[in-house]
Amino acid sequence: MFHVKQPAVWRPQLVWFHVEHSGVYPRFCGLERAEWRAMDAAAAPRPPVRELPRVIAVANQKGGVGKTTTTINLGACLAELGLRTLVIDLDPQGNASTGLGIENRGLEVSMYHVLMHDEPLENVIEPTDVRGLFVAPASLDLAGAEIELVPAFSRETRLRQAIAAVIDDYDYVLIDCPPTLGLLTVNGLAAASEVLVPIQTEYYALEGLGQLLRNVDLVKRNLNPDLDVSTIVCVMYDARTKLSEQVVAEVRDHFGEKVVRPVVPRSVRLSEAPSFGQPIIVYDPRSNGAVAYRDVAKEVHHGPA
Repeated sequence: MFHVKQPAVWRPQLVWFHVEHSGVYPRFCGLERAEWRAMDAAAAPRPPVRELPRVIAVANQKGGVGKTTTTINLGACLAELGLRTLVIDLDPQGNASTGLGIENRGLEVSMYHVLMHDEPLENVIEPTDVRGLFVAPASLDLAGAEIELVPAFSRETRLRQAIAAVIDDYDYVLIDCPPTLGLLTVNGLAAASEVLVPIQTEYYALEGLGQLLRNVDLVKRNLNPDLDVSTIVCVMYDARTKLSEQVVAEVRDHFGEKVVRPVVPRSVRLSEAPSFGQPIIVYDPRSNGAVAYRDVAKEVHHGPA
């Protein structure tokens, strides 16, 4: 628990935003000089809204930061806007699949078969309860794919090849990457043209972000020159704390227009919805979480007003 009466306890985590143009890269919270530089490189102005279809990798190497929640609910809200949306579950835990009502145990075919056995992606895709929203589910077999992909031919681009066969059927493809920086995440980054990063508005929220951005840059230089970090979403916002407010302000200062204006609140209803296999706009359409993700979807699609 954090006590805002002692700002010196947590302020050093955020001090890098104020030295970004000084050439000084302090070492707070174990972040190295190269990580600060990677964050600075990602802070370029947000590009104009892009033409459809758009393929977006939702990535953050930290677990428990709202990555899958954001993938599920952004996808549902885009579909609610009339945009055909496919969620690809690349996380062996399969939470995006179960969160959209797909029981991932006993699946005959899943993303594992797409990546390892050249199963056509169209054979894996399942409809959801939200009109216009579809999911390519993960199974526990996907956990072994990290090792099995190592000797495989075109191991980094298998997902990109699979998506190419169905891309004309969708307006948006959202890839829920695992909270690691292995070959599954590399496949997601190589297949996407954009990266969306959910950032928890809490202490240590930025830890590891520099490493993720460095990996994005490596993929951009070696596999996918069109890739860039286009969108940052602040999630788990607690309006009762000054810490959340401060983190959001500092993230906006550094990343500028890449940060969408709506913030997603910490919400019991958002936490409950996946256990019922429903996105928040189905589970509780009038909740604060539903309102927030609708606003996020509108800005992702239309750009800032």
